[in-house]
Amino acid sequence: MNLETIIPEMAASVNWKLEGKHLLSEDLRKKALSVLENMPFPTTRTEAWKYTRLAKIRNGNFVARQEQLASNRHQIDLNAISLVFVNGHFASNLSSSHFPDGIKLLALSQMEVMELSVLGNTLPLEGELFNAFNTAYATDGVYLHISANMHIKPVIEITHIVTGTNTISHLRNVIVAEAFSKAHIVQQYVTENANTCFTNVVTEVSVAKNAFLTIDKLQYEDESCFTIATEQVTQATDSNFTINTLTLNGGLVRNNLNIAVNGQNCETHLNGAYILKGSQHVDNHTVVDHTVAHCVSNELYKGVIDEKATAVFNGKVFVRKDAQKINAFQSNGNVLLSNDATVNSKPELEIYADDVKCSHGSTTGQLDDEAIFYLRARGIGEKAARQLMVGAFVGDVFGKLTNEAVKTRVDQLLQERFEWDFVG
Repeated sequence: MNLETIIPEMAASVNWKLEGKHLLSEDLRKKALSVLENMPFPTTRTEAWKYTRLAKIRNGNFVARQEQLASNRHQIDLNAISLVFVNGHFASNLSSSHFPDGIKLLALSQMEVMELSVLGNTLPLEGELFNAFNTAYATDGVYLHISANMHIKPVIEITHIVTGTNTISHLRNVIVAEAFSKAHIVQQYVTENANTCFTNVVTEVSVAKNAFLTIDKLQYEDESCFTIATEQVTQATDSNFTINTLTLNGGLVRNNLNIAVNGQNCETHLNGAYILKGSQHVDNHTVVDHTVAHCVSNELYKGVIDEKATAVFNGKVFVRKDAQKINAFQSNGNVLLSNDATVNSKPELEIYADDVKCSHGSTTGQLDDEAIFYLRARGIGEKAARQLMVGAFVGDVFGKLTNEAVKTRVDQLLQERFEWDFVG
């Protein structure tokens, strides 16, 4: 389907050919299409997109296509339970076929129509153009259900591969962690022989009472490609949710992370690192919404920006009227390695309760010349000295990683792209 047929307002500039099986209910798709018909494409005049220009996405001639790959050279943990998607379609030949007790793991395209009713229950569509695109045109994705009281020991690894030229990929993931369950998920977004591709992915996450869920999200796509990724998360009483977002490559990357903390005694941990060069643009938008009392959230994002790259951070924490006894901490730090590098940082707190402990902060600077001189005076070369300084700066974010295979892969990718060893 050509998008011009449903969005007259964009007909002059948008030419996205979207095809495939419709995964979501007809009622939900109609609502999404109504949003698309009536909502303009975001511009820098749109507050949420003030520092991110989307012209290359809007004007792109993207086409949905299916491709097959003979092997998955991107697997991180050889002992992991693995599901692989290529251009937004399930690759059964690259995926695991046997799973441990306690989980239901399959592609959305393998689910029954009634089972697909779990999609879209928490995702806002009004005012969210890319959520609406995904809801209307998602081709496939992951359904992961972790049963109550089950602790899944192997890592669950979900790999999204994009290949070809001008490929568009709409992925939809659903992750449900039942009460007292525990799991560790690794999501990675990579490209293979890809050029000027666009990935729009939505992941709906439900963390039930006393569940413990960790997600490591690794983004390493070609610098000509674009990604918009949204995580919509709900937490119930006594749950613990952690997400580590590591953006190491990609032309334009936007991460929307929305956490609704709906139960008391929850812990929420958001960690992010973005290491950029060339003309990359990475935009992290986070929202943590504390709706009830006695919860803790910690948010730590750090960036290293070189050459003509640009970073954006907008983190917002809400503390609602009845959400007393909240501890919420938010920090964003950035190092600029060149005079042309740019960062726009805006941490925010919106507090309606009076018995809370909240803080936020943002710092941007360059490497300390005196510290580099000190290291060089002790026989360390300038390149190595700068690497040590940068590694020390972002080390507390990489230190949040608990899976050794993920640490090793991050180190490999940083050496490949920057010839630096951050993780060690």
